[in-house]
Amino acid sequence: MYVSDMNSALIKSIEGKKKELDRLRPLPKAILEKLREQFYLEWTYNSNAIEGNTLSLQETDLVLRQGITIGNKSLREHFEVINHKEGIDYLEKVIKKKTSISLNLIREIHGIILKNIDDEEAGVFRRTNVRITGASHIPPNAAKVYNLVEELVEWYYLNHKKLSVPELASWFHYKFVFIHPFIDGNGRTARLLMNLILMQEGYPPAVILHLDRRKYYRVLREADKGNPLGFMDFVGKSVERSLIIYLNSFKIDSKDNKQGYITLKEATKHCNYSLEYLSLLARTGKLSAVKFNRNWMTTIEAIQTYLEEVT
Repeated sequence: MYVSDMNSALIKSIEGKKKELDRLRPLPKAILEKLREQFYLEWTYNSNAIEGNTLSLQETDLVLRQGITIGNKSLREHFEVINHKEGIDYLEKVIKKKTSISLNLIREIHGIILKNIDDEEAGVFRRTNVRITGASHIPPNAAKVYNLVEELVEWYYLNHKKLSVPELASWFHYKFVFIHPFIDGNGRTARLLMNLILMQEGYPPAVILHLDRRKYYRVLREADKGNPLGFMDFVGKSVERSLIIYLNSFKIDSKDNKQGYITLKEATKHCNYSLEYLSLLARTGKLSAVKFNRNWMTTIEAIQTYLEEVT
């Protein structure tokens, strides 16, 4: 099972875009800072929303940037937002200091995720057996968790130079959630660790969208049954999406460089919605879309996904 399983054409496409991005370095600081802000907000919102947090993208932004408490939302949901952003800030320090991935680092990240939510379990490997709702996979016995995480770290170093960066990050994510080392917060921690691996190698963070939640869980279940290809490609496409956004932000003339993205006006041809309604869906995070300069762009696949969600 633990071999290269990502589609070779996808890897080639990702690595080609990464080389293109590297050629543009050093990247303009002002644009880079704006992108980081956009990505960290999107990453925090989506990662929490996947786990059931009901704060919208705009509410998440208000909590992070203005420290506003949102009415009718739980204290836990507010802490999930604050903690996740703190987790990202911690990753940046880890990258700057070139700290190695270790058991302690994993516990440290998880400790941040559950801070003020469940301080007793924050950064502590689970001591009880668990079952995941809606999944056929039963996580390993609690007594094995410590050794399994230790083996995962060893696996990471053994394969660090053998696998491509996107494959390494994807596999680490999958293997981590397979072990399910903590009582709570495994998904958020897995996505932070996945992005740590990517960011250490100069990749932008890959944001798994809340809109793709059902597909995300489906490909995870398929991987549990011994078919990891769907999951690997799913993560690979998230990596590619981030690279496309970065490239289009740094290129001076990106009119013909949208890499599969279409304008919302073009998108109206693929559904029965008006431009105004699609714009509303994009702004509220209900339609997977990205902003290139001032224009919202989406993909035909995103339109189809939204239509499937509402029908």
